[in-house]
Amino acid sequence: MNTSDVQIKRLAEKLYRERVAEARTMPPEEKLLAGEELFEYACAITLAGIRDESPGLSAEEYLRILEDRLNLRERMEKGG
Repeated sequence: MNTSDVQIKRLAEKLYRERVAEARTMPPEEKLLAGEELFEYACAITLAGIRDESPGLSAEEYLRILEDRLNLRERMEKGG
């Protein structure tokens, strides 16, 4: 690992620790909202990846693929 990689890793670890500390002080309702925001962000990133993988589909088709992936993840978490 070169010097810049080590610096980036240290910075990432510091930011992570700060975010964890901040989350621990959040009231439950803020945590719930933050979770929803993170889910929406993850879905947006996944949709961007789907669009990149399969250009030319309709918006409905992109959403169906996203839903399929979310369902697959849920089934995998349940062990089946």
